[in-house]
Amino acid sequence: MENSHSASYAAAGVDITAGYKAVELMKGHIARTNIPGVLGGIGGFGGLFEPDLAGMEHPVLISGTDGVGTKLRIAQYLDKHDTIGIDCVAMCVNDVVCAGAKPLLFLDYIACGKNVPERIAAIVAGVAEGCVQAGCALVGGETAEHPGVMDPDDYDLAGFTVGIVDKSKILDNSSMRAGDVLLALPSSGVHSNGFSLVRKVFGLDDHPQALDEHYDELGMTLGEALLAPTCIYVKPVLALMEAVTVKGVSHITGGGFFENIPRSIPEGLAAQIEKRAVKTPPIFGLIQKAGAIPERDMFNTFNMGVGMTVTVAPEEADRALDVLHAQGVDAYVLGTVVSGGERVQLV
Repeated sequence: MENSHSASYAAAGVDITAGYKAVELMKGHIARTNIPGVLGGIGGFGGLFEPDLAGMEHPVLISGTDGVGTKLRIAQYLDKHDTIGIDCVAMCVNDVVCAGAKPLLFLDYIACGKNVPERIAAIVAGVAEGCVQAGCALVGGETAEHPGVMDPDDYDLAGFTVGIVDKSKILDNSSMRAGDVLLALPSSGVHSNGFSLVRKVFGLDDHPQALDEHYDELGMTLGEALLAPTCIYVKPVLALMEAVTVKGVSHITGGGFFENIPRSIPEGLAAQIEKRAVKTPPIFGLIQKAGAIPERDMFNTFNMGVGMTVTVAPEEADRALDVLHAQGVDAYVLGTVVSGGERVQLV
């Protein structure tokens, strides 16, 4: 590739040599994600992965794809790009683990106005870190330069994951009953949803310097709090599924409690949550105050400090909490499953 250069293409705004440099810079990060099953390296036309099917009677693949929304703007305003990739991985792998699947592989796609190799490598470093946290391999990706379509400092990031689960172990909420217990797995903050509203209430697009303001209640600047990477729950949840019977899992993303929790609860049942039980970080109070946002809108937009919920039988709740605590997750009882009424009841 040393001899690969197009002066005409470069004049049009695309520097293919910058792409080669970015690949060289990211190779070390990608190598961190290698797990058994990875065949070959990056640079081919597709990523190869040989899954270990030992012990599986009926393996099923599950896939997921997502981006990080306008949280990208926070990374761009702060010129800090090494964590946004964690968010991208989290948004995908946290979804597939809701079905009981173990993520196997991940691919990313970066579209940018100008390929700055060091910036692209920083983004991929975050993607690799997310893959390490999730226990999956980064087997490939694509960086596309879009001059004239995107500003030079602008980029977008999306990802795609494939996981595997034995068909008999796919999570099935048919056994869920009134009286079952909902456990909360805490979030690190806003995660990767609601940032269009966040940007509006703090006026960040007109005054990005507001991100540098330090808040005593946060113990950090606004930018640091907002850029905190999304938690990846894969390993703790998979460990929990080995120890107890998990009846349902919900990843709390856009739509907050009201949209996501019912996705893991059968029709005819509802989640009753005592608001005093919800451990809400101070960042959400700042957002609510800055935008004069009604409480229901907050719970219908943000995770409010709960990144994932898990439902178990009441007799297994203590054991489930012990397992999650041993995995480093400060889980707690969020509420109970009840019969009828509004699908999510905040009391």
